[in-house]
Amino acid sequence: MKDAIDRLVERLDGLAPSVALVLGSGLGGLVDEVEDAVRIPYSELPGFPKSGVTGHAGTVVAGHFAGKPLLMLAGRAHYYEHGDAAVMRPAIETLAGIGITRLILTNAAGSVDPDMPPGSVMLINDHINFSGSNPLFGEPTDRRFVGLTEAYDASMRAAIERAAKATGTKLHQGVYMWFSGPSFETPAEIRMARIMGATAVGMSTVPEVILARFFGLSVAACSVITNLAAGMTGAELSHTETKDMAPIGGAKLAKVLKKVFQDGLLDGA
Repeated sequence: MKDAIDRLVERLDGLAPSVALVLGSGLGGLVDEVEDAVRIPYSELPGFPKSGVTGHAGTVVAGHFAGKPLLMLAGRAHYYEHGDAAVMRPAIETLAGIGITRLILTNAAGSVDPDMPPGSVMLINDHINFSGSNPLFGEPTDRRFVGLTEAYDASMRAAIERAAKATGTKLHQGVYMWFSGPSFETPAEIRMARIMGATAVGMSTVPEVILARFFGLSVAACSVITNLAAGMTGAELSHTETKDMAPIGGAKLAKVLKKVFQDGLLDGA
């Protein structure tokens, strides 16, 4: 990853953010609020993935967000696109290599809780890996045995909670369950997910959490709820619904994240 690290450092030209944000569906517009933005397509960074999912631009955007230095990954690649759970490893490793110490992940997800409707925002406090895969498959060193008891950093979660309260934004909390995708879950799988303790389901984020912890980064993650999961309404699910509903919860989450940075709530996290 040395080439990607060197190229990114060169393009950042002295900017040294310690926090990075991965933008999921519905949050792509945040890149327009970055001041003095430097934009680097993933294609210019060796090893960075290509995403074929609409709404995932595939661009590094760095600058100042709400007055604080920040690096954004506008778009991610998914396990279901490549059959490789470690597809985001080069990107996460590069972030660690340029001095990023904290990572905020966002995604679009389906709700398993009828009291958490589309348009809601959920702070992830734990996850269930139901995909049958892991981004550390094949890692030859004993570092692969990453502890995940505190995968989601308590101080970062507290900062997001404070920002939500300050902005009057209802913030749900719960467990995110990772399914491999790309097909949506069945009603039976959703009933199982509920029994197992899941609050939301989705097709991303968990591999990035594991990789971030592997590289020593502290992590927080939030889901924008785009639909009630399979079998809960009787309607069929579609990616169009995800794209249509993501901006609603995305606007709420954007307001919270702006407050996090405006008030320096991560400065002591």
